[in-house]
Amino acid sequence: MYYRPSDGHGLPHNPFNAIVSPRPIGWISSRSSSGHENLAPYSFFNAVAYTPPQVMFASVGDKDSLSNIRETREFCVNLVGADLVSVMNATSAALDGHEDEFSHSGALRAPCREIACSRVEDAPASLECRMTQIVKLEGQENFAIFGEVVGIHIRPDCIIDGRFDVVHARMLSRLGYRDYAEVTEVFELTRPND
Repeated sequence: MYYRPSDGHGLPHNPFNAIVSPRPIGWISSRSSSGHENLAPYSFFNAVAYTPPQVMFASVGDKDSLSNIRETREFCVNLVGADLVSVMNATSAALDGHEDEFSHSGALRAPCREIACSRVEDAPASLECRMTQIVKLEGQENFAIFGEVVGIHIRPDCIIDGRFDVVHARMLSRLGYRDYAEVTEVFELTRPND
């Protein structure tokens, strides 16, 4: 099968999101300048640089997370373990702007150290970020938000033999459609020049 996205795919569901998978889930916590906190999952998320460490996520639409980050220039990326799937899913509900997703979902709130918003206390890892840029992408309301990681929280039980253990953390990934996967098996591969 071949198709041009501008012409449509002719399938019952768009395959693009499923083709580019698995993707980590960026569970973004942010706070407005007036102090209202927001927590929302984003399926377009990834790390983009090592030194300094940087991440990005994309927002389809001008959502509360994007508005808050524009105001404060701060956000926290909480990684999602399979044990938190129901809580994460509850934060995807369309709530009024004044409603608190932490309270609505039952997500445990903990303070960040370098930035002024909260993080998810029992996330396998949380990355405190200072926004470096927001890029308007092609399309009506597509934005990429980049941030430098200025603080990292790792749940102690997720460090095994000195390494962050993705299997023990039960890391969750987005596959497209309504499909998700839990990391249950890993293998090591050395590069030819290692």
